[in-house]
Amino acid sequence: MEHNEIYLMYSIAQQLVKEHRYDVLYLNNKVEEIWLEKYENKTSTVVRLSASGFDWKNHLKKDIGIVFQKAGALRKLLKGKDIHIHNVYISPHTPIDSWEILKKPLTVQDKNPIQMKIYYLSGDEIEPERNRLEQNIGVTFINDEDHISEELMETTTQQYKVELFHKVQEKQKQERNVFNYGKPFITYFLIAINAIFFLLLELNGGSQNNVTLMEYGAKYNPLIMDGEWWRIISSMFLHIGLLHFASNMLFLYFFGSLTERIFGSARFFVIYMLAGIGGGIASFAFVTNLSAGASGALYGLFGAFIYFGLFHRRIFLQTIGRDILILLGINILLGFAMPQLDVSAHMGGLVAGFIVAGIVHFPKKKNVLLQLGALIIYVALCIGVFIYGMHQNEANPIYLLQNMEQSIQEERYEDVVTSATKGLENPEEFEAMFLFQRSYAYIHLNEIDSAIADLEKCIQLLDKPSILPEAYYNLAILYDQIGDKRAGEMIEAAYQASPTDDKIKEMYEKLSKD
Repeated sequence: MEHNEIYLMYSIAQQLVKEHRYDVLYLNNKVEEIWLEKYENKTSTVVRLSASGFDWKNHLKKDIGIVFQKAGALRKLLKGKDIHIHNVYISPHTPIDSWEILKKPLTVQDKNPIQMKIYYLSGDEIEPERNRLEQNIGVTFINDEDHISEELMETTTQQYKVELFHKVQEKQKQERNVFNYGKPFITYFLIAINAIFFLLLELNGGSQNNVTLMEYGAKYNPLIMDGEWWRIISSMFLHIGLLHFASNMLFLYFFGSLTERIFGSARFFVIYMLAGIGGGIASFAFVTNLSAGASGALYGLFGAFIYFGLFHRRIFLQTIGRDILILLGINILLGFAMPQLDVSAHMGGLVAGFIVAGIVHFPKKKNVLLQLGALIIYVALCIGVFIYGMHQNEANPIYLLQNMEQSIQEERYEDVVTSATKGLENPEEFEAMFLFQRSYAYIHLNEIDSAIADLEKCIQLLDKPSILPEAYYNLAILYDQIGDKRAGEMIEAAYQASPTDDKIKEMYEKLSKD
C-alpha cells in the first residue's frame, strides 16, 4: 500500500533526525524524496530516502546514476571529505528483471571518492533490507507500521512531514541569521576616519609626500626602532595616493560590512584592529620601506571569512565562499606580481585575522579553550615577529641607511658614523653609499682626513660619476681645501655627470678660473 511506504519513509527520516542527530539536507514532498546527513570522524554519512518504485532494472540503474550526480553537486554542502551514501528505495514493488547485483557497494572514483550502498525495501524484503541499513549506519529503528491503522498512519505521516519541514525552515532561518547579527556602523566609522586622514595628508603636503606621511604616522622602521611603536597602528589609517585610498575603502565598504554582519560590531572592530597590527608588525619585520595603508586589516577580513568557513562550511560554500577564495587568490598573485605592494603586511594581516577571529569567536557562542589558545598564539606571534624584526632591522643595510638619513636630518653625526661603520661590516651593494654618508658626517665633525679616505674609496666603487656625482663634488671641495690639485679632476667628473646642478656648476667655474 502506498500509505504504508510513505509512512515508512518519513518514520525512518524522523527517527534519524530526532534520535540519531541527522541533519535534513533536502526535502521534496512532490516526489517524496529526503536527503539526510550525519558528520562524524571527518566522514559524511548520507541517507537518501525515496518512495519511488521501478519496473525495470535499467530504470533503477538510471536513478542510481542521477543520485551520484546529485551527490557530486551536493559535495560542497557536505562537511566530510569521505562521503558514504545509503540510497534507500521504499516501494510496493520491485523491478521485474534481475536487479540484485545493484546491491553491491558502488564507488565513483575521484580525489575524494563517493561510496554508495543500495537498499530496496519492498514486500518481504522490507525487514531484511531495513536490518541491513541499521547494521551499516549503526542505528536501530522502531518498526510500528504493521500495528497502526491506515488512518493513524496517514495522520502521523503528515505530522512527520510538518516537523521535518519545520526543521528545514529553522535551519534556513539560522543560516540567514548568520549574516544579520550586526549592522555595519563600525565599517562606516572606519571609512570616515580613513577619509579624514586622507584629506589631512592631501591638505598638508600630499598623500604621496614621504615627509608628510612620516609626520602623520606612516610605518617607518628607524622611528619604530627609536620607540615610536604607535606607527604600526597609525599607518593603518593613512593611504598613499587616491587610487590606494579609493580601492581600500571600496573593499572595506563591501567586505567590512559583511564581516560586521557576521561577527557583530564589537568583534569586527577587534578583528580589524588586531589584524592591522599583525600586518603592521609583519611589514616592520620583513619590509624596510616607508609604508602605509589599511591592507593588513583588510586581509584580516579574508582571514576571518576563512575562520567562518571552517565552522559554517556549508553556508560559506553556498554563499560567499567561492567568491572570497577566488578574490583572495587573485589578490595574493597580484601582491607577488607587483613589487610596490606590501605582501608581508597582506600575509601578516591574513594570518592575524584568522587567529583573532578565533579569539572573538562567534556571537552568542563560546569556546573558552579555543579562544584562549588563539589569544596566546596571537600574542606570541606578534611578540616573536616584532623581536625578529628588531634584530633584522639592526643588521639590514637599507634600515641602516634610513637611520643614517634620519640622523643627518637631526644633525646627529656621531650616530651616522656609528651606523655607517656597522653597515660596512655587511654592506651588500650599498658600500659606496655607506662610505659617502660617513664621509658627510666626518666633514661636519671636522675630521677631514677620514672624510677624504671614505670618499676616495667611494668613487673607486662607483662605475661612473653619474651614479653619485655628489661624492666627486665633496671630494673636490676637500681636495681644494688642502691644496690637492686633484680637485679639478674631481669637479670635472661631477660637472660632466650633473651639469645642471647649481652648486656643482659654481664650483666647476671657480676651479676652472683658478
